[in-house]
Amino acid sequence: MPKERRSPPSTAASSPSETGVRLHVNVDHVATLRQARRGREPDPVAWALAAEAAGAQGITCHLRQDRRHIQDADVRRLRAEIKTLLNLETSLEPEMVALALESGAEAICIVPENRLEITTEGGLDACAERRRLAEVVPAFADRGALVSLFVDPDVRQLEASAALGVPFVELHTGAYANAAPGPARERELDRLVRGAQAGRELGLCINMGHGLDYDNVAAVARIAGVEELNIGHAIVARSVFAGVEAAVRGMLERIAVASPGGRRR
Repeated sequence: MPKERRSPPSTAASSPSETGVRLHVNVDHVATLRQARRGREPDPVAWALAAEAAGAQGITCHLRQDRRHIQDADVRRLRAEIKTLLNLETSLEPEMVALALESGAEAICIVPENRLEITTEGGLDACAERRRLAEVVPAFADRGALVSLFVDPDVRQLEASAALGVPFVELHTGAYANAAPGPARERELDRLVRGAQAGRELGLCINMGHGLDYDNVAAVARIAGVEELNIGHAIVARSVFAGVEAAVRGMLERIAVASPGGRRR
């Protein structure tokens, strides 16, 4: 039987100035490993519970239309078993929207999706998708979910997001993560800094994610106003060698030391 629905956390009560930047751990690639054999192991739900026990403040998963990793049953089990917040990433395809509406997830992040991509390659075009978003965003909000849009750190995208009434955006950090260390990465970091500032000025709460790892996360965690980081692949990869607890705690330590208002856990 599903648990009683938890109330979404108050953004005011969990602002980075009070608690530091939150870490939500993405479990997709635990499911990727399982799907290599179409078996039962490793179980992404058991892994998510271990990540929570190590200090993760939320669990993220992406139910893709091609079901390449997370499956419908995983979403139901995550919602029933985890004790923190479930953040479900979904595309705007009607099938996926309907599943997200029924999922009971406390947070919904709307993302772009291309079946040919290995992983999400860029932010959602909120300007081009304004009509569909104007229908979907209120439907999610009416179910009590915190809605965010996964967008590039571009002022036009942020303005479109604010106009749609979403409380959060998640800024796509892939260009920063993929840039070579040095001037190229510094330019992408500056884009994120300016994007976060512009978003806050528009009244948006700022999350970030995609491609972040143990080496590049500190600079992002230091950006003023960032509330939450969504990180998956790097933590899953490290857990293969170090175990889930050590992998999650290692990332939490890097975030806590770097983030404004953060503290060592």
